Amino acid sequence: MQAFRAGRGVRNFLAALFAAGSIVLGAGPALAETSWAVFDVDSGVFVGEDGGSRIQPPASLAKMMTLYITFEAIRDGRLRWGDRITVSRNASIKIPTKLWVKPGDTISVREAVDGMIVISANDAAAAMGEHLAGSEAGFARLMTQRARQIGMKDTTFTNPSGLTDGLKQTTTARDMALLGLALQRDFPKEYRLFAQPSFVFRGKLRKGHNNLMYRYGGVDGIKTGYTDAAGYNLASSLNLNGHRLIGVVLGGKTARARDNQMAALLTRFSTGESVGVPLVAMNVPVPTPRPQVEIAMHMPRMHMPEIEQGDGGFPVPSLTGWQIQVAALPSRGAAQALLDKVGALVRTVHTGALAQIEPTTRSGRTLYRARFDGFEDQAAATRACAVLKSNRHDCITIEVP
Repeated sequence: MQAFRAGRGVRNFLAALFAAGSIVLGAGPALAETSWAVFDVDSGVFVGEDGGSRIQPPASLAKMMTLYITFEAIRDGRLRWGDRITVSRNASIKIPTKLWVKPGDTISVREAVDGMIVISANDAAAAMGEHLAGSEAGFARLMTQRARQIGMKDTTFTNPSGLTDGLKQTTTARDMALLGLALQRDFPKEYRLFAQPSFVFRGKLRKGHNNLMYRYGGVDGIKTGYTDAAGYNLASSLNLNGHRLIGVVLGGKTARARDNQMAALLTRFSTGESVGVPLVAMNVPVPTPRPQVEIAMHMPRMHMPEIEQGDGGFPVPSLTGWQIQVAALPSRGAAQALLDKVGALVRTVHTGALAQIEPTTRSGRTLYRARFDGFEDQAAATRACAVLKSNRHDCITIEVP
């Protein structure tokens, strides 16, 4: 009888745990709806959205607000770039991605900012919040207060990093676009830091994950994010011939799907083109969402690194000074179609070649350069051009400063 009762108790406990996990599973990337919004900075209006006011987890996009408040403290003289921040035990044990700083060690404000921007370092975000407000919770209240002041009416922050906190830390695509606008408007000098592809921390090169910024000409930031509960999130800023847009995609199923959707939105609202093919050609593995069961609440600590993984996607590849150009075409869609057509030929010579579309203006007319980057030297670029020319495609090698 005791064995029966014990077994029934275990079954009831597991059923309750499954039910609790199912609540969170509803927000998982396999089930969550993707929402987006695009804000036109020049006109000051949202020019398009789909579920832009839908409540969703921010993931590491929350660090945009952590950085906003950090820049505010620097501007007001309460913080300096060279100041040292002590990393507490609480900050040091945050799950990856992070800088892996030991408890009691210190990092500079500059290192904390670079860490948050480039690799979405959770330990740096927690340490900054504790330094400025005494605790993560106190800093989160400040984040939410500032959110209201800049018009983010549907956002609630509960920690500086964006790591999942049940269903309490939430935002919308529209609110995140407004935060991106506030960063550009209020801190134009510091905003340029969001264009960093990498930084060196204690002698080690750390690469970021904002791949779209290096595939889509005119994109100059802002931030990627990923957790199992949120899916793949992205806030991007496009500056095309002085026309600036800010786009936000929340709840993407994969990093590539998120990036492709953002690229299509930026093209649609900047040029009016309707493009039916992916706008971003990438020759890197595609990450897949983790199994839904990993989001269950109260899982053992040994599983925690599997629950949240920072920005998602793969690090930005190292780009060299050598490219090849196939053509300069009158539309982005035509340039992408050509890159798709010849990409297989180029990668028979260099598998790491990265397709790019770069807008340029000639005599008041916008053209889109169809290029491949990532060649280790001039000889590799020349070999790729030779293959294209043998298949009756134009090609030139270009050394990029």
